[in-house]
Amino acid sequence: MLALSRKINESIIINNDIEIVILEVKGDQVKLGINAPKSVPIYRKELYVQIEEANKEASNTSISAEELNKLFKM
Repeated sequence: MLALSRKINESIIINNDIEIVILEVKGDQVKLGINAPKSVPIYRKELYVQIEEANKEASNTSISAEELNKLFKM
């Protein structure tokens, strides 16, 4: 892991097209601004983990051909 020190209004650039700016620091909380192309998904980690778990659960769910046919006939 790369650890960097930045002050308010300072930023870092990732891969020429993603900029992360320090907007505010209050106590133990840091507010970040992220400029990135719309094609780059950005998630808070706890939401990303929930999405991964939901995708794993959905991929483990099996459906019979009969159930699938019923869905398409609706």
